[in-house]
Amino acid sequence: MHFFVWQLKTIKRYAIIVLLALVCALFLWIGQFNSLSVFSSENGPEALSKGDDKQAAVALTFNISWGTEKVNAVLKQLADHDVQATFFVSGEWAERHPELMKKINEGEHEIGMMGYRYTSYLEQQPEQIRKDLNYAKEIFDKLGYEDLTLLRPPHGHFNKEVLEIADEKGYDVVQWSVNPRDWENPGTEQIVDHVMSKSSKGDIILLHASDSAKQTPKALDTILPGLKGKGLKFVRVTDMVAGSEANAQEIN
Repeated sequence: MHFFVWQLKTIKRYAIIVLLALVCALFLWIGQFNSLSVFSSENGPEALSKGDDKQAAVALTFNISWGTEKVNAVLKQLADHDVQATFFVSGEWAERHPELMKKINEGEHEIGMMGYRYTSYLEQQPEQIRKDLNYAKEIFDKLGYEDLTLLRPPHGHFNKEVLEIADEKGYDVVQWSVNPRDWENPGTEQIVDHVMSKSSKGDIILLHASDSAKQTPKALDTILPGLKGKGLKFVRVTDMVAGSEANAQEIN
């Protein structure tokens, strides 16, 4: 009788252990798909425009399509303030400036792409878009960036068809929720005021490191410590997406 009771207790203990192991495995398996759900819904692929507003974090993103004068100044500000960002670059720019690509990568910044040529996808036929994305991938692969998954369409222009093509090619489309239009050079104070007043938990901030954005490096000297002072942490886009309930932009 005692032996029988001991067997039952042993079996029960092992059953609990197995059950817990299965539950843990299930959570890990589901976790692999958390980021996928951010970029898709029952209506198809979507564009990420904002992260989880329950997380005290913002993602700082920079577009680069031409010029080399402002990139180093932007990178210096990020390094001085110990901030990692996400850079979206055109394949054409990356091809021409591999040394700057290397510098961005060495700063532990994330790299996304904007296709090859910085031409609106809404002005191109589907096969032209596919061709542009394919050629951009060839260039980034040759430069050693084979695993790029983030795409910001040129000029931020997209529709449902562009989203479907991006998804077909394995890319997640990333937009933004805060845009001070720094490329228009409205004044350093105006750039700072816009970012500081509009940015909150989960926001994706759009700035530029192309030569057109002449006031951005100086603005960063105030923005970076200022947002930290608001209790916000800077994260890269993929870090923001991981495990978050991010907001996607729907296209009807």
